[in-house]
Amino acid sequence: MTTTIVDSFTFCRLGEQASGETPVAQFARLQKDLADSSGQLRWRFTGGRHPQDLPQLTMAVEGEVQLVCQRCLKPLAHPIASETVLVLAHDDAEADEIEARLDDDSIDVIVGSVAQDFLQLVEDEALLSLPLSPRHAVCPEGAPSVEGGKAESPFAVLKQLKS
Repeated sequence: MTTTIVDSFTFCRLGEQASGETPVAQFARLQKDLADSSGQLRWRFTGGRHPQDLPQLTMAVEGEVQLVCQRCLKPLAHPIASETVLVLAHDDAEADEIEARLDDDSIDVIVGSVAQDFLQLVEDEALLSLPLSPRHAVCPEGAPSVEGGKAESPFAVLKQLKS
């Protein structure tokens, strides 16, 4: 079994790799946004060096989670497929300096650690991949009807009674 707590600077310096599969049920923060805790997240970390000679982690996260459709309130399968480049800094001040120097939105700069928890990074990435308002493209049969992208107001029934 691969350990998920590592010295991230040594991991990058040695060009190590780690991968695994973790049940969604183990991610407490992620579960708060889900319909249920079924599924697995597959993850992979590769250590290395950024072209500017900075420690760099490449993280890939894949899997599927069950969200709640905000339109019909039924489960909605949401695929996660993400690959992120993380450049490591020793503290917040250095992270800010590296971020300004790189000026690259495709790279995230984080504070590394001698006790970096890869599963926390996986959970962060999964949370960032979730849509703000998950919705089916077409809600399943039996869901409340939505006309023109807008649900009928419950006050419309009252208005009809008044007439």
